[in-house]
Amino acid sequence: MDKKQDELLRRPLYLYDLPPEVLNSLTLKTDDAGLANVDDGDDATASKDQASAKLASQDNVLGSQSCSLCNLSFATVEEQKGHLKSDFHHYNLKQKMNGLKPVSEAEFEKLVEELDLSISGSDTPESDDEEEATSRRETALSALLRKQISLTDNRNPPDRDDEQSAKRKRVGAGKSPLLWFSSPTLPENTYYGIYKAMFTPQELEKEDAIVDAIKTRQLPPISMPKQSKEGVNVPPTYNGRHIFLCMIGGGHFAAMVVCLSPKHSKHGSSSGPLNREAVVLAHKTFHRYTTRRKQGGSQSANDNAKGPAHSAGSSLRRYNEQALTEDVRNLLKDWKALIDTADLLFIRATGSTNRRTLFGPYENQVLRANDPRIRGFPFNTRRATQNELMRSFIELTRLKVREILPEPAALPPAEDSKAKPEPKPPKPSPPKLTEEQETALFHTNQLQALIRRSKLPALLSYLSNNNLPADFRFYPPETQQNHHAPTPLHLAASLNSPAIVTGLLTRAKPQPADPTVLSAEGKTPFELAGDRATRDAFRVARSELGEQAWDWEKAKVPPPITKEEAERRAERERAEKEKEEAERRRREEERLRAEEASRKNNGTEKGKKSGGSLLNAGAPKTAEEKRLEEARGLTPEQRLKLERERRARAAEERIRRMQMAGRGG
Repeated sequence: MDKKQDELLRRPLYLYDLPPEVLNSLTLKTDDAGLANVDDGDDATASKDQASAKLASQDNVLGSQSCSLCNLSFATVEEQKGHLKSDFHHYNLKQKMNGLKPVSEAEFEKLVEELDLSISGSDTPESDDEEEATSRRETALSALLRKQISLTDNRNPPDRDDEQSAKRKRVGAGKSPLLWFSSPTLPENTYYGIYKAMFTPQELEKEDAIVDAIKTRQLPPISMPKQSKEGVNVPPTYNGRHIFLCMIGGGHFAAMVVCLSPKHSKHGSSSGPLNREAVVLAHKTFHRYTTRRKQGGSQSANDNAKGPAHSAGSSLRRYNEQALTEDVRNLLKDWKALIDTADLLFIRATGSTNRRTLFGPYENQVLRANDPRIRGFPFNTRRATQNELMRSFIELTRLKVREILPEPAALPPAEDSKAKPEPKPPKPSPPKLTEEQETALFHTNQLQALIRRSKLPALLSYLSNNNLPADFRFYPPETQQNHHAPTPLHLAASLNSPAIVTGLLTRAKPQPADPTVLSAEGKTPFELAGDRATRDAFRVARSELGEQAWDWEKAKVPPPITKEEAERRAERERAEKEKEEAERRRREEERLRAEEASRKNNGTEKGKKSGGSLLNAGAPKTAEEKRLEEARGLTPEQRLKLERERRARAAEERIRRMQMAGRGG
């Protein structure tokens, strides 16, 4: 790259004041291949140009910064911070989290324009409405992501073929908002870009006349008086070429009229930064509290959706909406001469309320929605401020420099098919139960619940009413519980419920339970019994039913015993347990007496103060011991209450004695 090319690439090029070597060498690039995805890099040049303008006015030059997610580069930290706070960057973060491809600024702007929301952002972090702006930004991004998911679900139903979805994505890639021009002054595969919005529809239809249209837009530099804080003091009608820029949303309004003729720089050079050459003929900003904090949306939109609210905040927002509308319309009326003579009108008005504010209809209307000069901003914009309007003007009128590499040749269809991953087989759905299986599952749940709760009468009644056998097999048999205890008798024996076992063996109708049924583990119900009472229930049933009822040897039930024998043995076992308990208590008492005697014989101080044997319960207790015994187990509050009652009784006793002594005297 020679020195001249390097100078052109570093120099910000203004659309209305191009160098002759660039203007006379422009050639429109008519091949649209590879331009659909170029938008990702367009804003890099714009950001670079704007950063260059800032560098010209600052003494300290900072290192280069970049955003790998959005494919943008910046020359200053302030520029990078502003990008990180933008809706564009936040949306791409959400895209990355969802595993989707980031979008360009032009694509994001198209998505935002379809929403009836106010996209806000701040030029500086020191904003009084930072919390409100953050809430609105999050609301807009959330709504945009929800809409994208809904559209994706509608366009990609489960039964749609992947090849058709990929074909649709290729068709709907969209067009670039810029026109690209080649020039011998640029390196190979590098082009100049100009926004299509700067041209009329008639000029865009004639591709061979685009370069001539650019040449007719060249304007000589002019000298303007010094600007005041409210803009240049120009007459109400200005004959020079100028454009009108306007943004409204979220209670913020900003408008600006900028002269297209460049202004002489201090050193008489036209290569200075553009923000020093742009001449602002007039500008104005308004802000009113019209948006519901932390909820988003205007008050009028909320009233239309849910009915009018009656709070103080809603009344204030309605008043501010009307006041903002009047202020904006009065300003447009004052600027009517400048607006009528403007070459182009760039307007951003999201939402029906904001569009109604600008386009009416109302009396003495200035802006018309069908005006052919009206354009939208073909890139993402932030909150409506004067700085944002100037940034947008620079972005619109600055030539972009972008390297566009030719697309690689498409692979043959055979190779494409090989590259596609094989679709995963669908997961088999669980088989649907038949009516018989559903009925068996219902009976299983009911019977198991009754057995676990030992509800013998209810269990027998359920079996009889539903005409179920006592050997009903639980469903499904492959579960762990039903594998271990497949019948009601198995389950009752495993739960050690002798009453249920006796009832199923002797009282179940129409037929008692079969004790010879084996589980999947090859065990009879008797083998699952875990205590003597349950095992005795089987032996008593064998005695009552007789040897001919079942093959008791196969059921592994021991010899039968009568109910009286079982009760006598149970009584005998209880007596033995009571005897053992009495013997244990006797031994414990003897041990305590021996310990007490040992302490007395040793003459320990503790034994002397004990005042008697541990087992001497008949010894009189002192008043202190009685008080301690009464207070044992009480809470601190209860002890205080008891102590107050004692003192009250003691005081009453003293008064009574004093009265008796007075009478006796």
